[in-house]
Amino acid sequence: MQALRNEGVDVVFGLPGVQIMSIYDAFYDRSDISIMTVRHEQTAAYMADGYARVTGRPGVAVVAPGPGVQNASAALGTAYASSSPVLLLTGQVERSEIGTDCGALHELNDQLGIVRPVTKWCYRVMESGEILVALNEAMRQMQNGRPRPTEVEIPPDLLDAEGDATFVSRTPASPMAPDPVQVRRAAGLLRGARKPFIWAGGGVLIADASRELTTLAEALGAPVATTAEGKGAIPEDHPLALGAAYYGHGASSWAAPKADVILAVGTRLTDQMTGLNAPRKPQKLIRLDVDPNMVEKLYPADIGIVADARLGLEALREEVQKEGRSDRRLRVPWPKEEIDDMRALQEGWLQEKAPDQCRIIRSMQRVLSDDTVIVAGLTNVAYWSYFDYKVSRPRSFITASYFATLGYGFPLALGVKVGAPERPVVALVGDGGFMYALPDLATAVKYGIAVVTVVFVDNAFGASKDDQRTRFGGRMVGTDLHNPSFTEVARVFGARGMRVEPERLDAALQETVELKGPTVIEVPIPTWTPPFQISPRLS
Repeated sequence: MQALRNEGVDVVFGLPGVQIMSIYDAFYDRSDISIMTVRHEQTAAYMADGYARVTGRPGVAVVAPGPGVQNASAALGTAYASSSPVLLLTGQVERSEIGTDCGALHELNDQLGIVRPVTKWCYRVMESGEILVALNEAMRQMQNGRPRPTEVEIPPDLLDAEGDATFVSRTPASPMAPDPVQVRRAAGLLRGARKPFIWAGGGVLIADASRELTTLAEALGAPVATTAEGKGAIPEDHPLALGAAYYGHGASSWAAPKADVILAVGTRLTDQMTGLNAPRKPQKLIRLDVDPNMVEKLYPADIGIVADARLGLEALREEVQKEGRSDRRLRVPWPKEEIDDMRALQEGWLQEKAPDQCRIIRSMQRVLSDDTVIVAGLTNVAYWSYFDYKVSRPRSFITASYFATLGYGFPLALGVKVGAPERPVVALVGDGGFMYALPDLATAVKYGIAVVTVVFVDNAFGASKDDQRTRFGGRMVGTDLHNPSFTEVARVFGARGMRVEPERLDAALQETVELKGPTVIEVPIPTWTPPFQISPRLS
């Protein structure tokens, strides 16, 4: 506990089990670090992830071995996909039983093999002297380079033992500085570009580089599009902001083909880069990423800069502006009218494809403050909010990234609210996804976690049902749901519950978002088509 406290950890999310009860005992009578006990191990890891996403600090979850680790692994995968610093602290069977396959309680052969694909670093402690070293290294790994989850597992006979311990001092993480040669090369391309264009991903937010991104865009006169993970990297009311792209859609699909030089910062260039959004020759691609593996994946860079996004963007801006003072031929900014036209085309597309969803999203926007955190679950209105909900602050819009984990929205939002108790937090979830963590309404009530959860109810796994309609000739099987009254369920748990029609959602949010304790708002909707099942624009 003291090692975690020394790292600045003030809360841990967990679920008890026999092999980790010594860890639970260590929380007793401590006022400087607390544990929040949840009703499913997946929720423990999701809450740690939400806490990390909104604060930028590591979130910590503790679970029992075997089924506890397996239950938590889906949430760990979400954190891995989202480059989120989550420490999973787990138990093990006793040292003498590891690897014996003798049926010890909660035994799981090769437990490290379960977490290795979804962690940056994992370790099994086998001697008491390794515990502090392992925790230290787990934190170091998360706070150097690209943040991703780590895992440390400790057998119960070590947790029960007494012994001497020496705390390990760790040098604070230093952000990775860019190579000046590559910065100069990239700045030269950008300065000479006729139509420079910037893709900003979640790495910009992780590096707290929103200001540096915005000032570089202004120096270049370059429009900025973000991935869904990168929403808020530039204020979306900024004159150069084109909003988010998703599966080839977004205002970016009119800008990207016109660009001659593209700067991609902190993004994998994955699902957003379909159709017209995809980089193509003779366009020049500059990639700035703290992960060297990303520079050559999917779309290899003409110039790669391996660096912290904040330091890399600041260096690029300085180089662009320094050279610019002696070269008046630098750049021809995109005409304001051209950017306005792209936004108008985007608005027309939204009104054609999702008018009802846009009405809901805009009604929410009217009553929610700029510091509200939206957790966009896997439900239709949340998908369309990638395009239509305007974010003006970093760390204000959260997705599951490419892992797209059904059921993550509500439990992750609980962790967000614990990490940012002063900010309104609204989770947008569907009836299918909400049922994954429904028991943790009890957790929200117990700890007074004031998340407003909007449950859009179409009595179906909506995206899959629409898939059957559009791809399988309307042959519906296995996608319809039977639901309880979520309003009544919320009240039974001791939370506020209400059911409103879509046109009254704004009033319900205005009434509840500043109240103490959790609220569930049930909103009936039809089954709508999500944007990723609409063919990307080809013109």
